[in-house]
Amino acid sequence: MAESLYWRGFWACRRYNSGMASTWKNAAEKWLHETRHKRSHRDDRQKLEWIGERWNDRSLSEITRDDVADLADEKALTVKPSTVNRYLALIRAILRRAEREWRWIDRAPHIRLHPERQRRVRWLKPEQARTLLAELPPHQQHAAIFALSTGLRAGNVGMLRWEQIDLGRRVLWLYGDQTKNGEDMSVSLNDNAMAILHARRRIHREWVFTYQGRPIQRFTTRAWYKALDRAGIENFRWHDLRHTWASWLVQEGVPLYALQEMGSWKTAAMVRRYAHLSPAHNLKFAQTIDAAITKAVGLDPESGDDDR
Repeated sequence: MAESLYWRGFWACRRYNSGMASTWKNAAEKWLHETRHKRSHRDDRQKLEWIGERWNDRSLSEITRDDVADLADEKALTVKPSTVNRYLALIRAILRRAEREWRWIDRAPHIRLHPERQRRVRWLKPEQARTLLAELPPHQQHAAIFALSTGLRAGNVGMLRWEQIDLGRRVLWLYGDQTKNGEDMSVSLNDNAMAILHARRRIHREWVFTYQGRPIQRFTTRAWYKALDRAGIENFRWHDLRHTWASWLVQEGVPLYALQEMGSWKTAAMVRRYAHLSPAHNLKFAQTIDAAITKAVGLDPESGDDDR
């Protein structure tokens, strides 16, 4: 409570002494303080350094939609639209907080994000995966099979500890500071995942996947790209092993709501990109009106009579 009062007074004095309602620099510093525990804190700081070179002395009340658009156009010269949107989203969040919580401005300008082209899901067919796995060195091969079996992201595979795994219950745990959405997560271990764990059980006491006695912090090494080249596979990232896992599950009839829970995706929209891979999953629903159609039009599906 005392700390909260201190910072409230600090920022009030900062605004008073600035001689203006507030500057972008004030807002950026306050945002970084209030969000210092967020996983995106470091990324926010980097973005705000770039924005600050252009806006630090700008009064918040003077920032308009055109100013934001000009800034976005400049950034778009060097990065892709999705990255520009990350900058726009940060600016929008800060200006909204300045309006609604800090009461530094009367109204934040409306900021619209740029349209983003939907990225095509890249996944391998089983025979392609088999070819790739055969070309990988043993430590990467084990990790890749485990990723295909669990859908875990590269960082979670490479930094996996034995203390996170219960072989008896066939489950592993990821803690909130290890997951993308910041929430604890449990992962069921299928037979292939268990086989990999048993194969690596005596290799290292602390880490599951290692190279030269150390946890694997990066899989996209020269060995990875050479294996892709030998396997004849193009435009494939390590993260696409996760897409492959999800794609295979959907094609085997796993419902999207179950996939969302298994992959720890925060929203259903994030798993709908896999829906087209299993068009037959709606067949049983489409067939529910067969009887009604037959009754309405007198169609006999078994007759097979041609029109005369």
